[in-house]
Amino acid sequence: MSMPSPEQLTWFLLFAPLVATVGILLFTRRRPMASAVLSIAAVSLSFVAAVKLFLVVASGAVVSIPPHIWLAAGPLIVEWGGVVDRLSVLMLLVVTGVGTAIQVYSVGYMRGDSGVPRYFSLMSFFTFSMLGIVLAPNFIQMFIFWELVGVSSTLLIGFWFERPAAAAAGVKAFIVNRVGDAGMILGILMVWGYAGSFDFAVLAGKWQGLGLSPVILAAAAGLIFCGAAGKSAQIPLHVWLPDAMEGPTPVSALIHAATMVAAGVYMVCRVAWLMAASPAMMTVIAWTGGLTALMAALIAVTQTDIKRVLAYSTLSQLGYMMLAAGLGGTTEAMFHLTTHAFFKALLFLAAGSVIMALHHEQGIWRMGGLWKRMPLTFIAFLIGALALSGIWPFSGFYSKDEILFLALEQSRGLLVIGLVTAFLTAFYMGRILWVVFFGEPRDGVLYGHARESSMVIILPLGILAVLSVAGGWYSVVPHFLNPGLVAAVPSDKIMAGFLAVPLIGFLLAWRVYGKAPTDDAVLRRILGPVYRWMENKFYFDEMYGWLVDSVQDTIALVCETFDRWILQGVGVGGISGITRGLGGVVRVIQSGDLRFYLFMAGAGVVALLFWWMRL
Repeated sequence: MSMPSPEQLTWFLLFAPLVATVGILLFTRRRPMASAVLSIAAVSLSFVAAVKLFLVVASGAVVSIPPHIWLAAGPLIVEWGGVVDRLSVLMLLVVTGVGTAIQVYSVGYMRGDSGVPRYFSLMSFFTFSMLGIVLAPNFIQMFIFWELVGVSSTLLIGFWFERPAAAAAGVKAFIVNRVGDAGMILGILMVWGYAGSFDFAVLAGKWQGLGLSPVILAAAAGLIFCGAAGKSAQIPLHVWLPDAMEGPTPVSALIHAATMVAAGVYMVCRVAWLMAASPAMMTVIAWTGGLTALMAALIAVTQTDIKRVLAYSTLSQLGYMMLAAGLGGTTEAMFHLTTHAFFKALLFLAAGSVIMALHHEQGIWRMGGLWKRMPLTFIAFLIGALALSGIWPFSGFYSKDEILFLALEQSRGLLVIGLVTAFLTAFYMGRILWVVFFGEPRDGVLYGHARESSMVIILPLGILAVLSVAGGWYSVVPHFLNPGLVAAVPSDKIMAGFLAVPLIGFLLAWRVYGKAPTDDAVLRRILGPVYRWMENKFYFDEMYGWLVDSVQDTIALVCETFDRWILQGVGVGGISGITRGLGGVVRVIQSGDLRFYLFMAGAGVVALLFWWMRL
């Protein structure tokens, strides 16, 4: 039997999760374990196909998938196809590999839940949608899967829809992402209007040669970036991501680690030719990423929910990736995206292990001393924390330092922001480690329940821990993305400085939290009113609430009043009133009653006589 071609592997990889979704809905929706097996089998087979495609591309072979015309209407031609290159293959490996580990973990985490078949059907559909984004060769195909990711993520975030907070979080994620997607579709239409094509390969070769003005180039890139800002939760469209913690912890790991939030970064890297055509927009992207990284790190310092701390750390790391992309570092952005997928999935799954052991308690100030009860989970979380903080020799050290070195070469302002964010990252991760795993138990009852998780939980943690340690070694990812890369080697002093920053952050966390405090009183006293701003997330949600309640509702009331009294009352209503009045008069005159006609004739004669006598 002959080996499947790269094209066959690509379509198999894409549609296997969709087949699992349909199979669960039609055949196994009352059988939880069968649904789990079907979903895990599908994503595992997709991972195997992704590995084979990786080996094909790594060998130097060019994989060409011929497109098929899907829609043709005059000058509008939309094709359906796939793109398999170094960028997409790396992303396929991340999505399917990390996704497989998370789904295996889900078997233990979701055990006993009544909605397990629905959960796994949504996980498979989400994976299918994300793979569609990665393989899309044109804007229209990407946008279709982009919206499918939005729908499936909303359903996963609101999976426990009977909880008001979960339902509201799903709706919030959907609405905020639609704001960004509205800009994206306008940008897509703008690109097609000027270039006459949706295809990435065609556009990459002709976009900068069209001779468009800087304003047009910036507007097109900016509108497309709106979609990326929504999906990757960049300021000011970041408010949905922390609330997404209302979903099951494996969903949080899937959304935050390797899939949905990475879609925006991947898209910016995929259309780097569009962004690079506007230096002004590249600057906006870089500073948007830098400010997002700093803001999220500041907020994470004050959060007391273990999952929300990790959520804001995701925001911060996405900011790093956008910062790199804005500085032209596509390779650096994708390198950090890859290592982040490993250690962030590890952190979320380790946090889920803690939450399960404590009967779904998520507040860090009710934890303490857990390393004794859960040593394997503690080791996994420690590895993830060190990798996230950029400590050598863990994977985050290599990818984050690449971004900092890029900023050192191009923007000292962004370098300062990156270093401050690195310090804050180490500080809040040290805070979590000291408060959750060390010291004395703060709640004896919860501590008494704590037990190490089962092997179905621990095994994925072990795999992700290995990747979090070795995922950045030898710069395998950068050299795969850019085989001809000759990276500049920073001096030992610079490397030592980059490493010293997170170490100082950990040391300060130990000084503040090493004596097992019961709250954030010390930090609150040091920061004063600044702490309150950080704790309240800089009041972004309140600002949006005010905009909706005061501004949007006022505009809606004015529009409703104008429509009712001016358009309907005076305009449509006035004209229709005159018409109805004239119609009533005509109906009275043309009644068809002979006696009325004789009466009117007599009245007319009397009126004429009266008029004649007046004369």
